Amino acid sequence: MQQTFRLVIDCPDQVGLVAAVSQFLAGHNATIVEASHHTDLQTGRFFMRHEIRADSLPLSLEAFRSVFSPLAEQYQMNWRLTDSHRKQKVALLASHESHCLIDLLHRWHTNELYCDIPCIIANHPHMQQFADWYNVPFHWVDFQTLGKEKAFEEIQNLLHHYQADLTVLARFMQILPNQLCEALAGKAINIHHSFLPSFAGAKPYQQAYDRGVKLIGATCHYVTSDLDEGPIIEQEVMRISHSDSAADMVRKGKNCEKQALANGVRYHLEDRVIIHQHKTVVFA
Repeated sequence: MQQTFRLVIDCPDQVGLVAAVSQFLAGHNATIVEASHHTDLQTGRFFMRHEIRADSLPLSLEAFRSVFSPLAEQYQMNWRLTDSHRKQKVALLASHESHCLIDLLHRWHTNELYCDIPCIIANHPHMQQFADWYNVPFHWVDFQTLGKEKAFEEIQNLLHHYQADLTVLARFMQILPNQLCEALAGKAINIHHSFLPSFAGAKPYQQAYDRGVKLIGATCHYVTSDLDEGPIIEQEVMRISHSDSAADMVRKGKNCEKQALANGVRYHLEDRVIIHQHKTVVFA
């Protein structure tokens, strides 16, 4: 994979901004291999993502950050610069359902997801078989024995121990406490088995069946203390007919869940997501 530096910017929209960034990059002989821009007309915010060939620059990552900082300060930028060759550490949390966990493990194993998976944490011990298959360290956290407070304390300690950059709730069916949500803000992704905001809460496919919907879906979003209301990264839908049972909806919905979660994780790993207020800008 070609090494690139990813420059991601969020700032007030203003005249000359794009020209200033372009002139800066040209002045350092930067070759741009991908460029994306978006202006939110309601909030007056400007969003930008550039991928730059690392070997075209006479600067290291840290040197680039240093010389770009004055321009970023001038235009009041929230910004980050990352190296595409650095693998992020992704911790996977799971419960009873295995389809999302296995799908992510397979995509990682086949290099579709460029990351490291240092651990799998689950509140059901039978998930260890999948961790063993992919040779990933497994930790069973027994919520019934420990109680929720100590169980989540153990999970947080494990995430710290493995220095996780991203935590993915792959159908992890425990509600994270507010303190952990705040600690993981912007660094934890969940998959909800419905097309949010419709049918939030328990048994969304049964709710959809009872309402006779013609579309079902899944929603990948960032974790916040507001349950199932975090900024949405990706959604998938599938058409349903009157002949589909609730079990059919579950089966079809699982495909939506796997695809939405995999896309959302990949967008995050590739620095394609910018969180803005309660929404996201995704340069997919």
